[in-house]
Amino acid sequence: MDINFEYYKIFYYVAKYGNFTKAAGVMKNSQPNITRMINSLEHELQCTLFIRTNRGVKLTTEGEKLYNRVSAAMMQFRLAEEELSDHTGIEHGSIAIGVSEIALNLYLLEHLKKFHANYPGVRLKIWNHTTPQAIQAVKTGEVDLAVVTSPVRLENSLRQVCLQTFHEILVAGKTFQALKDQSHSIAILENYPWISMGKNTATHTFYQKIFYQNGLAIEPEIEAATADQILSLVESELGLGFLPEEMVKAGLKKGKIFHVPIKEEIPDRYISLVYDPKYPMSTAAYKFKKQLHSAS
Repeated sequence: MDINFEYYKIFYYVAKYGNFTKAAGVMKNSQPNITRMINSLEHELQCTLFIRTNRGVKLTTEGEKLYNRVSAAMMQFRLAEEELSDHTGIEHGSIAIGVSEIALNLYLLEHLKKFHANYPGVRLKIWNHTTPQAIQAVKTGEVDLAVVTSPVRLENSLRQVCLQTFHEILVAGKTFQALKDQSHSIAILENYPWISMGKNTATHTFYQKIFYQNGLAIEPEIEAATADQILSLVESELGLGFLPEEMVKAGLKKGKIFHVPIKEEIPDRYISLVYDPKYPMSTAAYKFKKQLHSAS
């Protein structure tokens, strides 16, 4: 049986994304052409590989058996590319990165600067995402990798590497000066306006869990899109907010804001690299991933 390898490659992406249109987008092909090739593969193998549904496709029993073999082969191809890339310079190429704002400011900018200095010909595509959005973008193949803040919820197919930890403190503006003279319970936020990131963010999830563990059900009075916005709102004396220590050093030094001591321990958070080991990366993306790995 002599089947074109391209058919197996197309089968891999259709199975991975469960959708002909998504697979076509990743492979920069047309959906009708992808469908035609899958039909040809099924004809050659004399079995049905996919069950068509309104939401996409699902693997049949025969399809699952084939996918296990094909995905293993794709992994070997990717590993071979990685080994070769160690001996190859990069002059061109591009990397698509999904990144949360805190991860960008606290960690990624420094590494982007270093990578760009070493490989100026590589185009960098940076997508500003919340942590859940960035992880979803990795799953769908829209980005090569993601750099995000905890908490991180992953499916088994994705990999996570902790890159750096950071600590957050509660800060407030001059209107709330009386709060800095003693340590307070986190329940203080029930009596004062709390400024936080929106509900579909890792930051909001992180603090809701802490509140729940302390028997509290506090909702933010003001929701912001970015940590920079929270800082500006706190400096404008509109409420209290948790922010990374690194981000508030300048404001604390200038006296624009102050630290509100909290009795409860706020766990450290971490910045993570997330990627799909089954998704073939370009040489540029692999080298950048390797740079982040070695720095962790």
